[in-house]
Amino acid sequence: MAAYDRRALKAPSLNEAVSPTDSQEVDALEGNTRGDVRRYGRRTFLLTTMAGFSSLFWGNAVWSQASKIVLPIVDVLAPGLRPGWRIYAISGHMPTFDRRTWRLRIDGLVERPVELTYDQLLALPRAEQVSDFHCVTGWSVDNVHWAGVRFRDLLAAVRPTPDAEALTFVSAERPYVDSLTLDEALLPDVMLAYEMDGEPLTRAHGAPVRLVIPEMYGYKGVKWVEQIRLAPVPEAGYWEQRGWEKDAWIGGKHG
Repeated sequence: MAAYDRRALKAPSLNEAVSPTDSQEVDALEGNTRGDVRRYGRRTFLLTTMAGFSSLFWGNAVWSQASKIVLPIVDVLAPGLRPGWRIYAISGHMPTFDRRTWRLRIDGLVERPVELTYDQLLALPRAEQVSDFHCVTGWSVDNVHWAGVRFRDLLAAVRPTPDAEALTFVSAERPYVDSLTLDEALLPDVMLAYEMDGEPLTRAHGAPVRLVIPEMYGYKGVKWVEQIRLAPVPEAGYWEQRGWEKDAWIGGKHG
């Protein structure tokens, strides 16, 4: 993994727009089971789907057999769903977003914990990219246009401590979490996205912000992010605790 220079994480000019906070952190989830992400991950997904574990959308074959049942769920639960996408939720519902009250908390092993409003997040340096999205269950969406913030700019305001080596992303859809190493988060095509295909993220796609890491399978891309916690080591994510691969590199181990 490429090395990074912590001294390069300099606070942006918008530093005064960031509000420090010292409220209590969310408890970390524990456990880490490694396995074959393609074989075991898909089997786990199908089992949880058949058990009614809150899969909201399926592939074309299943859709053609069950559209009369699923269509009302699409209309009610997933306004803003883009063509080609399938949305899964672990709780049976998707979180809502109020721009006036939403905050992104960044804390843990940092010198200056902060809470960002949505407008403060938008004021940070903007990055854009076009990349493909791949789900571990076998479907993909090509050429997705994302816009958001690179983690080098996002972390500059909080100043990670020397022992911070990982980021845990906490979703408003509890208890969904997942983690990246700091090196992974600083890859050039990784971002915290707030727009997709030229428009703000919809509820179905993770509004207000979601993690985008194109070189990994989609379950690493936490949606509805409300907290980023810096830690000494990566925490096991929701699906990793259930047997999925921790490092979900598409095509195998990175590098």
